[in-house]
Amino acid sequence: MTQLIAADSTSHHVEVNGVRLHYLDYGSVGRRPMLCLHGGAAHAHWYDYVAPGFTADHHVLSLDSRGHGDSARAEPKTYVWKTFAEDVNALVEKLDLRDYVLVGHSMGGMISLLHAATHPERIGRLVIVDSVMLMPMERVERMRTFGQIPPRPYATQAELVARYRLEGGEKQLTPPQVLQRMASFSGRQNDDGTWQHKADRGVYANFTQIAGVPLWEKIKVPALAIRGGAHSPRFTPDIMAEIHALAPQVQVAEVRDSDHHVTLDNPQGFIEVVRDFLSA
Repeated sequence: MTQLIAADSTSHHVEVNGVRLHYLDYGSVGRRPMLCLHGGAAHAHWYDYVAPGFTADHHVLSLDSRGHGDSARAEPKTYVWKTFAEDVNALVEKLDLRDYVLVGHSMGGMISLLHAATHPERIGRLVIVDSVMLMPMERVERMRTFGQIPPRPYATQAELVARYRLEGGEKQLTPPQVLQRMASFSGRQNDDGTWQHKADRGVYANFTQIAGVPLWEKIKVPALAIRGGAHSPRFTPDIMAEIHALAPQVQVAEVRDSDHHVTLDNPQGFIEVVRDFLSA
């Protein structure tokens, strides 16, 4: 793995679709836009270590979804797939993005897929990173139950950072300094001086099952499905066969030495497979 360097970015807010959204701008204005979406309970900084691999020829942006990061929390009933996807469309129109590359990881991948299927007019290429195409209802119910449990406060930011863990993967492959950086952007201080996670548990409390494979029938642009390592249960050969039956142009790639959190586990490996796709 090459040296890990987090990209500099500027912070911006925009009012769209009834919510105040936050996004990071990694620079290179005027080049082809690349809009990146994080997964559940994550935030825009998930792309800090891969953005440097694309800014030479892309204007890279990374969005905090509603209820995540530094975007505003919203009414729990609005935490639904359609609204998340419409937030993306509203941002795209507000920033007048055209022929953009849309990159989505995990939950952000499903949001990206739904957005691309619903609003194909401006998108140029699509990259879906280790996203579940149909979450089992048993897991959906567990997430809903978790979402109804009040979050615990932390006495200090240092305690929150020290106890921070990534979810969704089989292995913990993220380098310690990367994990610490993600943790440092994951908490906010309460009025009483304690700290809590920025992610709104209401997102989980209102989580619903969505079938991703049928959406691929509406994807006509070049697209890439990325697996997080050889043992990822997402984008298996059987699932890819279903996808190819609907969208034969979709490519698939595996990022070595990574698990679910691909952009954190092996940033250089992620950059390489995406750049290969974009240059084809």
